Amino acid sequence: MYYQVIPTKIFRQTTDPSESLLTYSSPDKPAPGQIVLIPLGKAITPGIIYKSTTPPENLPYKIKSIHTPLNLPPLPSHLLKSALWLSQYYLSPLPAIANLLLPKGLIKNRRKLSEEKNTTKATQSPQDIPLNQSQKTALENLQKIKSHTKLLHGITGSGKTNLYLTLAMEQFKKSHSSIILVPEISLTSQLVQEFQRFFPDSVITIHSKQTEASRHQTWQKIISSNQPLIIIGARSAIFSPLQNLGLIIIDEAHDPAYYQENPPRYSALRLASFIANTKNIDCIYGTATPLIEDYYLAEKNHAYVSLTKRAKETAFTPKIELIDLKNSNSFTKNRYFSDPLIKNIVQNLEKHQQTLIFHNRRGSAPLTICTHCGWQALCPNCALPLTLHSDSFKLVCHTCGHTEPVPKVCPVCSHTDIIHKGFGTKLLETELKKLFKNAKIARFDADNTTENSLNQLYQQIKAGEIDILVGTQLLAKGLDLPKLATVGIVQADGGLSLPDYSSEERSFHLLTQVIGRVGRGHLDEASVFIQTYQPDHPIIQFAIQNDYLSAYQYLLAKRKQGHFPPYFYMAKLYITQKTEQTTIKKIRELHTLLRSEKNIFLSAPTPAFHEFSPSGYTWQIIIKATSRQSLISAILSIQTHTSLSNLRYILDPPSLL
Repeated sequence: MYYQVIPTKIFRQTTDPSESLLTYSSPDKPAPGQIVLIPLGKAITPGIIYKSTTPPENLPYKIKSIHTPLNLPPLPSHLLKSALWLSQYYLSPLPAIANLLLPKGLIKNRRKLSEEKNTTKATQSPQDIPLNQSQKTALENLQKIKSHTKLLHGITGSGKTNLYLTLAMEQFKKSHSSIILVPEISLTSQLVQEFQRFFPDSVITIHSKQTEASRHQTWQKIISSNQPLIIIGARSAIFSPLQNLGLIIIDEAHDPAYYQENPPRYSALRLASFIANTKNIDCIYGTATPLIEDYYLAEKNHAYVSLTKRAKETAFTPKIELIDLKNSNSFTKNRYFSDPLIKNIVQNLEKHQQTLIFHNRRGSAPLTICTHCGWQALCPNCALPLTLHSDSFKLVCHTCGHTEPVPKVCPVCSHTDIIHKGFGTKLLETELKKLFKNAKIARFDADNTTENSLNQLYQQIKAGEIDILVGTQLLAKGLDLPKLATVGIVQADGGLSLPDYSSEERSFHLLTQVIGRVGRGHLDEASVFIQTYQPDHPIIQFAIQNDYLSAYQYLLAKRKQGHFPPYFYMAKLYITQKTEQTTIKKIRELHTLLRSEKNIFLSAPTPAFHEFSPSGYTWQIIIKATSRQSLISAILSIQTHTSLSNLRYILDPPSLL
């Protein structure tokens, strides 16, 4: 018998899935999805059986035999279909997609896992999951929707988790498994604990920080299980090889972490919807701030359910005070924290309540310059500004990780007139320690937190051991902080000025999520202080009023005017060369070729937002079309030009930066 096999090693540069399938012979009659070892060149590499086939007659070469099938159940058919769909939808090489389905080190000799002996049963029934009337109505409405992909638009604190539990319980009782996707597994200990209460011994967490051995063991447990499981994990958990998948839930569905930025690129939301359609199951997008495209499609498909009431009867809207950063009279005690905010922090300390200071920039100062000659500290690899980290007194590039000592004199003019401008979370932490010497202050960002320390820090916050938290967007991702009384947003308009079609949308998401950390019913009162240079900006006003619909209509109109999603499909094409002159020459050649394509809108060639990197200079072209096929046809038409071998592209880019 002969079989078409998907190799996990790229052997030719092609995005056509049919050109990546190899034919092998085997007497073992492996099933589709069976994982096998195949000879490829001089190496033995894993492959996945696609289907049986009949090879053409009179081939000029001998068909090789499958080396050996692995003693594992076949991958479920929905993953096999997903691999081909991803390859076609994102124009990615099929072998690169196949690697997403299998754990690293698959063929290493490892300790044999103990066999599953006992059937796991939930210790609590669906009646034990408390639902208020608003949640019950939302559940009924979700169940009425015919579309497989459903948008659950629930405000912060509305109790979406209880709905997730109820839906998963219904599937569990049918012996069906569920996948719960989360943006950051390290910030979801509350969610994991809730599911463990109702599904003891059936919850498995998956995340990128697992060791290769741990990830392999988890994967084998999943593919070998005949019992229903609850898989909770970040983006890659969507590839869990569940034989009996019955439900997919995507929590915080607006989060950019669901898009894989490195090749092979894909959106976990789009893939989850494809799987739901393939398997005839439900896929729930849960979020307080839906993406523009998702809300638009949900309305169009009548697949929208709202949850507008907070779960706790004691929940309330916090008092929100706007502070104009242009008014120096509001900053008499400190240049970073307004007088009303400082006064409120003092009151919180007296009451043993907590304050969250939010600023979405790490480090101490993002700009180091010489005031004498204008020299600026830039990364030698990326040509981007280096950020001062005052605790180590080093300059750090947040793009490539380059570090260097802070110069005592200017390397250009030798003057000592070097200053550090701007501010990040480290500087804010230092300033707070000066203002509140006896307070327990903790910083919560990517510079000082690992997965274990995040959980430990969260437990300290929950226990009231920390008075003031200073953090970036990590703190905005769904945490429930019972002793939190105040949120201070140091500079609310920081992301509004970025030259990107999605910058205002992301700013609205972030502000709404941060404001939603308080007023959840744990305390009698709560306050939010928003410091901004643009107090009248529509996005800031919509966030203050918690008015998603107005924000959506405002942003949707701008998307339509600018020919952006959801009205147009979009792709970013870019070329990188060692010299700027060569890059410009190649990008102009690309632009000329694309001008002959029909049914696409073409931008002029422009430098990328991060034009220079260790690889060279990058320029880009944006193409748009009302049909996805027009984009794909345009990209396929230029792939044959060998002079554009350095061409790269991103379909459905969530950002143009």
